[in-house]
Amino acid sequence: MAQDIRLAMNGALGRMGRRILSLAAQSDKFKIAGAYEYAGHPDQGKNLGQLLGFVADKVSIEPISAEALKKTDVLIDFSGPEGTIQSIAEALSAKKPLVIGSTGLDEKIQKKIMAASKKIAILDSPNMSLGANFLFELSRLAAAKLKEGYDIEIIESHHRLKKDSPSGTAKKIAEVIAEEKKWDLNKAGRYGRQGLTGERTRDEIGIHAVRAGDIVGEHTVIFGGPGETIELKHIALSRDAFARGALVAALFLSKKRTGRFSMMDVLK
Repeated sequence: MAQDIRLAMNGALGRMGRRILSLAAQSDKFKIAGAYEYAGHPDQGKNLGQLLGFVADKVSIEPISAEALKKTDVLIDFSGPEGTIQSIAEALSAKKPLVIGSTGLDEKIQKKIMAASKKIAILDSPNMSLGANFLFELSRLAAAKLKEGYDIEIIESHHRLKKDSPSGTAKKIAEVIAEEKKWDLNKAGRYGRQGLTGERTRDEIGIHAVRAGDIVGEHTVIFGGPGETIELKHIALSRDAFARGALVAALFLSKKRTGRFSMMDVLK
């Protein structure tokens, strides 16, 4: 029997928004109930189905608001930092669960998420892919077991249009490793290298970003030891990996009332 979760999307016409809504339209578990874009967007007022090529009766692009959210069950946000702030405020006002997949969120926004999660359910993750979240745990395990003599480097690659660097996923991997090693990431993180930097220290994590073409997303974690190198790697072959994860997250969150969750909670 279909669960018929009434789904709303902020950032509906972005790369991720389009894929999430397209997959939701093919699922018997969701009904698309809202599609939001910033005020002044050129497609404001247009029918969602006509824009994306599927049936979406009575759903048009509109600005997000608490009033619009009343007819929905779960809101997914892939809008970007400014849009995410608005999603938090409107979801809080409407008392609706919120899945946040936007990246590049600063400490100020993180505090807003934490405060809002005391009143509504929020799931936020720098990467909605189930495989990428498994990579977090593999990285934690490797950091725990490879205690001495292994240098740690993270390399991430994305398309040329990605705005934030390093990726939220690379940051999360570094945070997981630093937590396991009991290192202060503010001191241990090395974001690229240039010039005469001197020998590499043992308690540092190198983090490097590549931006080229239309790479969807690749993350490699290197543990380099004496006489051997271990690599953990995740490659997203299409945005569907993230879109499907976001929909799984929405199903999970639809059953929650308050609290802050991550994709690891979904996996568990």
